[in-house]
Amino acid sequence: MALARVLVVDDNESVRLSLCAILESHGFEVTCAADVSEALKFISSQKYDVLLSDLHMPGAGDGLTVVSAMRHANPEAVTLLLSAFPEMSEAANAILMQTDEILVKPMNVPDLLDAIKQRLAKGPLHRRKVETLATILERTTEASIEDWYDKVKKEETLLTIHLSRDERCKHLPQLFRDLEKRLQAFKPLGTKELKSESASQHGMERRRQGYTAAMMVEESRILQVTIFHTLQKNLGTIDFSVLLLGVMTIADEVDSQLSQAMKSYIAESVQDALPA
Repeated sequence: MALARVLVVDDNESVRLSLCAILESHGFEVTCAADVSEALKFISSQKYDVLLSDLHMPGAGDGLTVVSAMRHANPEAVTLLLSAFPEMSEAANAILMQTDEILVKPMNVPDLLDAIKQRLAKGPLHRRKVETLATILERTTEASIEDWYDKVKKEETLLTIHLSRDERCKHLPQLFRDLEKRLQAFKPLGTKELKSESASQHGMERRRQGYTAAMMVEESRILQVTIFHTLQKNLGTIDFSVLLLGVMTIADEVDSQLSQAMKSYIAESVQDALPA
């Protein structure tokens, strides 16, 4: 039977070497990392059965960063965090819900070995659910629109145009549906085939409502920030193999819709300037 492979991550050299020696003496194949950066390199290049990481480490990232990376690279691995603060056990599990267990340091050797063996026997508690970007946008549309509206209400220049919430957000549900359609179609970046009547109508309505072109651009910028904030909150479920292309597609489509809206906005402006 193959030895269980364990990645130990701890910035304290004496603790790290001690943990590695103990685990090796009890039949585990152990790799040691002194910081988050080193741990991420190991995770990207090797497969592990167990992650045992300190929660609090200096420098960029911490134990939660390592757990997240392991979850994405190797969702079958058991993840255990070590913390010197007892109150972190409940808090971290309640907030993160990604690691399998928080172990409070210092631990005696039998308890540590039992915890690892029990988790190996049960398997990971939190298997990563992978979603497409289109699915995430569909699931979070209402929350994203509310987030966008909250951001818009903080922009004084936009508030000079007095609109109801429905008037301000009218174009967004269809825009999100268009985004989902574009992501599902796997069109090349720069594709302009997806024409949106809603975007054109939006441009005309914003003109009639008194928006300037700069205001429309600002609303579009806020929309992109809102969408990327939504994706940030859902990193735990995103398929990272398509993340970069998906983000670029979203930005491309939002810009394309703004372009269509601006064309109708300008056409409406020209029409307004014509003699009656």
